[in-house]
Amino acid sequence: MSIVDQIILITGMAAVTFSIRYILLAFSSRFALPQKVEKALKYVPPAVLTAIIVPAVLTPGGNWDISLNNAYLPAAVIAVIAGFLFPKKVLLASISSGLLVFAFVRFFL
Repeated sequence: MSIVDQIILITGMAAVTFSIRYILLAFSSRFALPQKVEKALKYVPPAVLTAIIVPAVLTPGGNWDISLNNAYLPAAVIAVIAGFLFPKKVLLASISSGLLVFAFVRFFL
């Protein structure tokens, strides 16, 4: 794929993404979503993050790996535990504990 094709492809993707979002934002003030829909939309970010993270943790090389040799698994478990133990404002504790466990398992075990 040449550089011109890549530029055309990226420009086209940007135009499609911008137009979809712009149309929704432009007309968002003209209608109101029902209360149940607004409540349900609050669960979208955790659901999307879970859908991204769980396959990456359980299948790091493309194959199922549920063992202690999989450094992603104990790191994810510790990060989740740290997320529950500390308040929501201490996101750094969850991230840093997961990274420390990942590094320890990856390099020392």
